[in-house]
Amino acid sequence: MRWFGTNGIREVVGGALTPGFATTFARALGSTFPPGRPIAVGWDGRTSSLPLARIVEGTLVLAGHHVIRLGLLATPAIQYSVPRVGAQLGVIVTASHNPPEFNGFKCIGSDGLEVPREVEESIESAMGSGPCGSARFDELGSSVRDALGGPRYVEGILAIVDRPAIARRGFTVVLDCANGASVATSPELLRRLGCRTVTLNGHLDGTFPGRRSEPTETNLADLRRVVPAVGADLGIAHDGDADRAIFVDSSGRYLPGEKILALLGRDRVRRQGGGVVVTPVSGTRALEDAIRPLGGEVVYTRVGSPSVTREMQRRSAVFGGEENGGLVFPEFQLARDGAMTAAAMLDYLARTSLSISEAVADLPEYTMVKLKVDCPTDRSSAVLKALADAYQTQRAELVLIDGIKALFSDGWVLLRPSGTEPLIRIFAEAKDPGRARALAEEGKRRVESALGEPPPPASR
Repeated sequence: MRWFGTNGIREVVGGALTPGFATTFARALGSTFPPGRPIAVGWDGRTSSLPLARIVEGTLVLAGHHVIRLGLLATPAIQYSVPRVGAQLGVIVTASHNPPEFNGFKCIGSDGLEVPREVEESIESAMGSGPCGSARFDELGSSVRDALGGPRYVEGILAIVDRPAIARRGFTVVLDCANGASVATSPELLRRLGCRTVTLNGHLDGTFPGRRSEPTETNLADLRRVVPAVGADLGIAHDGDADRAIFVDSSGRYLPGEKILALLGRDRVRRQGGGVVVTPVSGTRALEDAIRPLGGEVVYTRVGSPSVTREMQRRSAVFGGEENGGLVFPEFQLARDGAMTAAAMLDYLARTSLSISEAVADLPEYTMVKLKVDCPTDRSSAVLKALADAYQTQRAELVLIDGIKALFSDGWVLLRPSGTEPLIRIFAEAKDPGRARALAEEGKRRVESALGEPPPPASR
């Protein structure tokens, strides 16, 4: 059975994700990876994360493995530590931006990247092969605490941005930690950068009482209100495990992730004199428009940071990321990184002496609309086939890298099954906001039709 989705394993706690499942997963790790080099274990702030991490840690020790306990940290901070503590594998207990009832596991290779699909398949195979034996009493492993993960990560970011220039700007920032794992590192990072910081949802609470974990425009209503109220230069919002950063300007205007992808991508290409930028098939056309005149090239992949970072590694890309605020800075690490994105934005604004609203003002203007439709996982393949047939009758150009992307002369729509939840995500983009909305709504109706609703009228 396939357990790994777009970004690791994610299931509902008390549903598919039980203590028994966690034990099965950990036993599979114990049999897939040889004892010797340690395995690092870290977790986010969800209510179930520490108990699940203890199951993983204990099971690995009983299988003869040495465990380095990194503790509660942002996902990118754990990824940064894995190669630096000499681990052969990192295990992160997290469900990223999912609602609080979810949790799961991400596996990180010795290089700090998410493990490739073939490693996931080996783990899945071991999960399905029955119980694994335990080591003898005199062959048991051990567990040690590494308390340097947070400081190590913050110092690493500080080393590659212009701290004096940022401090001279004297930014006032409102930081929304989403009651998540960023509380351990992002406030300290902004303080060390010389920012006056007002914090929202800055205490750890795995039920996410302040707002939903995903940093969408709707979920960031408090941030959008507080930024102008306190006279801040900008607002920064993370998701639950802080591998994303989303921005709000001084007026409280939400800046979609695709704008920041295009802005910082253009900056990287300009500073490098060209180069490859990698983004999923859901990426904005604004990125192409922004970097091509500077000698940049966009390479598209499947959705998900493992696909993006592996392609970045293969092509020695200068930048990469997703339209959801998950950006990758290869000079730091090949991982989506919310705190690094925040620091990079402050660095850019300090170098250019611009406000964030001025910085995005000259970007190519597109509107991206995102919708979703509940869809049982076992029906997604049939739904996609029906959608492909429908769009082919319209003579749209189809891109099948991941799901179905239908290209029209004045916009595009992408329909793909989520790799983390039982639903189909719909992305649509066009220069005309009305056209973007129409493409998205039509896509939504087509999904509903394939699930049993009346068929929609055809798009032009």
